[in-house]
Amino acid sequence: METCYIETPLGHAKIVGDDNGITSVSILDTKEELSELIPESLLDCATQLKAYFNNQLKSFDLNLNPEGTTFQKKVWNALLDIPFGKTTTYLQLSKQLGDVKAIRAVANANGKNPLWIIIPCHRVIGSDGSLTGYAGGLHRKQWLLNHEAEYKQQTLF
Repeated sequence: METCYIETPLGHAKIVGDDNGITSVSILDTKEELSELIPESLLDCATQLKAYFNNQLKSFDLNLNPEGTTFQKKVWNALLDIPFGKTTTYLQLSKQLGDVKAIRAVANANGKNPLWIIIPCHRVIGSDGSLTGYAGGLHRKQWLLNHEAEYKQQTLF
């Protein structure tokens, strides 16, 4: 496995993967030394993440290779269907997956998503519209939803 660190507007991100695909992308609460050279197997991911943050990319085209259970992978695949700038709820997601009673399991799998932003778990909200649980912190979830919003929030001052 190869690793690199890139800078994003939300902090330093760690990308891990190899020629079989990207295994994980995570946002860090610490500042790691940024990678001067990005391994070839991670270059597309780093480039696409930068394009996403520069409003030049709305969907990722990467070979993904996350580690997880069969159920987790099923949830993560469903997350990939949530369009840029849109949200869904944990309840809607569990219904889509065929079991309304699996809402907690769906939420748990969502929280274990190893591919930050690329598998858009930030697009899942509570049924009441609230920002619920986000491994990267609710302030980052709010930032990402604002970043993807069709109409950007303007400041008064």
